[in-house]
Amino acid sequence: MSEVKFSKEHEWAQFDGKICSVGISPHAVEQLGDIVFIELPEIGIIVDKGDAVAVIESLKAASDIHSPVSGQIIESNVSLIDDLTSLTPEGAMENWLFKVKVTEVAALDHLMDEGAYKVLIA
Repeated sequence: MSEVKFSKEHEWAQFDGKICSVGISPHAVEQLGDIVFIELPEIGIIVDKGDAVAVIESLKAASDIHSPVSGQIIESNVSLIDDLTSLTPEGAMENWLFKVKVTEVAALDHLMDEGAYKVLIA
């Protein structure tokens, strides 16, 4: 597994070859508060970088989750639908939401490393 990268929209992305696991950052989970509902993307759909592909609702707000890469959704973490308790600031990095088979590896340059992301949220 490679290092984790972050988007300006607070998604994290971790790459294993052409497979990208996507989740939301601990900062995003903290800002949302108690998460009460999640809608994950359909397997097989083709997405472009920046497309809203999932929705997370908390007691405070509803937020779109964007794909940080272009490709095809190959898996959704459906176990989260019935048990949202692991989506905490402490558990955010271990709980991916969906996986994308990446079509444009060169399009990953817009993602930030952890240092740059920490500067963004400071």
